[in-house]
Amino acid sequence: MGGLTDRQQAMIDGASRVDVAGWHHVKVAGTPYECGFQEGYLLADEYADALRVYDYMTLQTYGMSYQWFCEQAVRLHKDKIPERLMDELRGMADGLTAAGVPSTVDDLIGWNAYYEITGYWWPLNAAKVVGAMPENIMTHKASHCSAIVATGGATADGRPVIAHESFDEFWAGQYFNVCLDVTPDEGRRFVMQTVPCYVDSMTDYYVNDAGLAVTETTLAGFSGYDEGGMPEYVRARNAVQFADSIDDFVRLIDEGNNGGYANAWLVADTKTGEVARYEQGLKFQSLDRTHDGCFFGCNAVFDPRIRNLECKDNGFNDPRQQTGARRQRWMELIERHSGSIDVELAKRMLADTYDVYTGYDNPSSRTICSHYDVDPQYWADDPAAVWNVPFYPAGSCDGKAAGADDIEAMRFWGRYGRADGVEFDADEFFEHHPLWRWQEGYTKSRPSQPWTLFE
Repeated sequence: MGGLTDRQQAMIDGASRVDVAGWHHVKVAGTPYECGFQEGYLLADEYADALRVYDYMTLQTYGMSYQWFCEQAVRLHKDKIPERLMDELRGMADGLTAAGVPSTVDDLIGWNAYYEITGYWWPLNAAKVVGAMPENIMTHKASHCSAIVATGGATADGRPVIAHESFDEFWAGQYFNVCLDVTPDEGRRFVMQTVPCYVDSMTDYYVNDAGLAVTETTLAGFSGYDEGGMPEYVRARNAVQFADSIDDFVRLIDEGNNGGYANAWLVADTKTGEVARYEQGLKFQSLDRTHDGCFFGCNAVFDPRIRNLECKDNGFNDPRQQTGARRQRWMELIERHSGSIDVELAKRMLADTYDVYTGYDNPSSRTICSHYDVDPQYWADDPAAVWNVPFYPAGSCDGKAAGADDIEAMRFWGRYGRADGVEFDADEFFEHHPLWRWQEGYTKSRPSQPWTLFE
């Protein structure tokens, strides 16, 4: 790594990084280029390691190279990224390069677009790209997250509470450990959980200084993608940085909607005490809002148009599937605890491992805090559904929670590893499940970590 120029050093002097309890807490500020340079420079080692893992795992998972997907992302997205974010990506590439990880803007477009291109564009284009019949190609199925937002009579103080945990394959989820605090020269200051060198959260947990908190859970089994639309990572970043209200957020997240990374968005506004759920398909959308009650996310789809016309294998009424089982458990917990929900209770809800299908505490694919890695999947009979393979190394990767006071103070609680604090020991896992040893050196152990307040 060479020395920094005076200008580069001045940019880094305006940023900070603190490592705590498995997280990298990074603060950046300034112009888009300056924010990008700071993030790239401070997270270069983590980005480089993630690229090493994604390069290997992408070929193993999809049969196509990571670089090939990056090329498709550049082809489809580059002309749709606003200049402000392009400046940030330029800064990020320069920051990475200055830190000894040579990078280009195109590299970072591919990186930021990865989940959208592999999860939403690829399933619709795989057959024609490789010249095979569609049924011969097993495109990757995924489902992400449990979440809740509550307000009014549902919470202990009558004000909003929001909480979320990410689900993913552990090789990917091990990098969901950046808490990034951004003070831009335009728009709102915001804090988000993210991945090294992303312009948005991707895991989608945000707080901004307009008193908004935002999270989401993906729509399981969603199928639809408009190549002419705006990428979701651009829309999400715009919405969080420039929204002052729930209406602003919905308008901005829907601007140029391309169906990529289709979600049920949960939003809280501490100024009004209102919370909302915005289910965003490509063809259909649905907005529900209240000053008194709860919304939750479990990857099940509530709007019947989206569920029946834009999704398949959603598992809405199937307690054997992770969507239906978690939907029932959220209903039970909300009925039991309505009126007393606060940040501490929300943390415990995220950590819940009661299995409604078996009728007892049983960490598994069906629990709010998911443990696919210990689930023998005795009752899974749909191999095309989400991770319906015994002992799949996937599930809960973290937990985040915030009350109204936290949101207004631009802070949130985070727990890295798994929302219930249970460790994942990679060596032990591979010893017990040798079929997965092809992931050795790529999927890492995640020890138990405490809840940490980021402020």
